[in-house]
Amino acid sequence: MSNSSLSQPGPDSIAIRNLPIQQRIDWLMEHARRYAQVYQSPESFLARERYSAKHDTAIIALKCMDGRLNLSVATNTPSGIIQPIRNIGGRFDMGWPHFGEVMTEQIQHMVRHGRRTLVLINYHYSKGDQHRGCAGWGYNTDAARDHALRTKRQVEEVFGSAHSTVYPLVCGFETDEDALVLHGSNHRDVLNLSTVSAQDLASLPASLSRLYPDMPEEMQEDLLPLVQGNLAHIEEVRKSDRTLEIVHHEWMIGIGRGFHWLHMPNLALIIGPYSPELADPLSKAGGIIAANMRDDRIPDDGFLLLSVAPYQEVGVDRARATLKSRFMADFAAHIIRSDHAKIADKINIRKAVLSWHTRALELIV
Repeated sequence: MSNSSLSQPGPDSIAIRNLPIQQRIDWLMEHARRYAQVYQSPESFLARERYSAKHDTAIIALKCMDGRLNLSVATNTPSGIIQPIRNIGGRFDMGWPHFGEVMTEQIQHMVRHGRRTLVLINYHYSKGDQHRGCAGWGYNTDAARDHALRTKRQVEEVFGSAHSTVYPLVCGFETDEDALVLHGSNHRDVLNLSTVSAQDLASLPASLSRLYPDMPEEMQEDLLPLVQGNLAHIEEVRKSDRTLEIVHHEWMIGIGRGFHWLHMPNLALIIGPYSPELADPLSKAGGIIAANMRDDRIPDDGFLLLSVAPYQEVGVDRARATLKSRFMADFAAHIIRSDHAKIADKINIRKAVLSWHTRALELIV
């Protein structure tokens, strides 16, 4: 699936968020169905295989639940290549039991297949207005950046600081232009891609080598397409009028894993089940939805709460995912209703499981 076909913001996405809530939900379910259909197609399969064969480095992105952050779109990368892990404010701790296990499992799986892993540790901000920055950090970009650096140190503590197999890279995301800000191995060395001109393109490989002298050469070669893709995307953003897209317009809260199909910016707040404390991010997400309704950024007739739990195999694994999805939906609905009484009667709950192999989303009761 190309990112241009189902991912790019534009008149359609603006029109969708202004529809009645049931029509928005119907559109979303159809979007998920089409994503799975295209994901399973021979062309999409071969495109992913071709990209992975050419760029062997696996990519994990640790990022905020903010719906404006979409690295696949921002880097013009085929869907399914960058594996997102989300939490409010991009807050992560390798000591969290579930998060640490997910990271270790994913990286060890890649190692068994002879692949290195690039871990993009994101924080985000707006250059135009501080209050379009990260609400999860109270719009304090310095605090968000410091936490990303702390997460990098933790990843190094677990997987090694020689970086021969796992490379944690702190990466800012400026939401006005979707521009990446790459922090070098010495975090004070920064490459802000919004300042790179067409004349600088030929020197990008040398710039990456300077920023990351300890990064394996093959990994630098696999990072380069993301940088080039982001530069092309920034140029597209500058030519477009997306004033409405740089503030919150989310009308959906997603909880769980398996939201790879949701490649449209500014549609959903996605909360991964990684932290031992989920009540706080759920409450903050509810607050953002309430503010979107209050400020007429979305209709006030309702919003969607969607829980998703993925499974690898039918049988026991799918049954476990079903129970997990039900629990997460019930837990999230309780928190939102308790903390945001004004939108308590506007929740539309859907529960689903997702097949990792086919990316098919299945609604459950």
